[in-house]
Amino acid sequence: MHGPVNEVIQFIDLSSYSIIFLFLVGFVGGLVSGFIGSGGAFVLTPAMMSLGVPGTVAVASNMCHKFPKALVGAIKRYKYGQVDIKLGLIMGTFAEIGVQVGVMLQKHILDTWGQAGSNLYVSFIFVLVLVIVGSIVMRDAMTTKKKGGIEVAAPLAKRIQKIELWPMVTFKTANVRISVWFLVPVALATGMLAATIAVGGFIGVPGLMYIIGATSIIASATELVIAFVMGLGGTLIWAYYGMVDIRLVLLILAGSLFGVQLGAIGTTYVKEYMIKYVMGTIMLIVAVSRFFAIPKYLNELQVISLDNGLVGILTQISFAVMCFALLIGATIILVSLFRARSLEKVTA
Repeated sequence: MHGPVNEVIQFIDLSSYSIIFLFLVGFVGGLVSGFIGSGGAFVLTPAMMSLGVPGTVAVASNMCHKFPKALVGAIKRYKYGQVDIKLGLIMGTFAEIGVQVGVMLQKHILDTWGQAGSNLYVSFIFVLVLVIVGSIVMRDAMTTKKKGGIEVAAPLAKRIQKIELWPMVTFKTANVRISVWFLVPVALATGMLAATIAVGGFIGVPGLMYIIGATSIIASATELVIAFVMGLGGTLIWAYYGMVDIRLVLLILAGSLFGVQLGAIGTTYVKEYMIKYVMGTIMLIVAVSRFFAIPKYLNELQVISLDNGLVGILTQISFAVMCFALLIGATIILVSLFRARSLEKVTA
């Protein structure tokens, strides 16, 4: 490992190819975001990094595009009665503290090990979180489907709700009464992940479902409120450090504002376990994509020694798997949406 590195962050040159790719990635990210409630950054951050965008710039630019998109998605799903604003604002406030911690950690890694160290950290955490959370969500989706699509509160959430620890708060839309002290760790973890890898929904949505006890519909919708609060605060901090590439922000935002509304509409037509299926599927495929990217950063840090040709092949595989994840995610959501709408017309 090398000593402290204070290198200048380079913004990438944009070609017509990368502009089109970023717009399409933004559309799919928005589609996924509106459908499963996560900010969609678990698709967007790796996609930007696959174009050569430095990890910190990808994270910062993602946070910047997240809050206006999350606001649009939250308003759309609030009209469907799926958002618990009180829960979202309380969680968002505590999550903002986690954002501050996450930014400091990411900045420390960048200053100590340089851009390759930051890219390695982002990719490693991505793989770790995606595999763990993706597996849990996928298993839960299968269990719910076997039970006829009936979603029951997680056993852990039921036990936690029985613990009377002042102050207790009631959330009407989520139909949950719980101690604030159980909201805090979920919110802090959500904010910290959001600031370090631009993904808070990974922890936020499962946390709301399995620890707090909200249904997947309410959890995925309420996470959009949390994402708005975190995104706004995180953007201001990252912008102060000069990490936000406004060109990337505008491109992915342009695509995602179309996608997020379509994804939100999709939640009103599909069974709740389908949201979990989509989330789990995309998470696990993206994890594979980031796994193939890790050797490149290890090579740059001189931890391992690889032939440049092999590094190039692994990078191409990582990019191809990422594109496959985008295609699969968009296909599942759009097919589910159009199939459900067709059945609705037949039965109408």
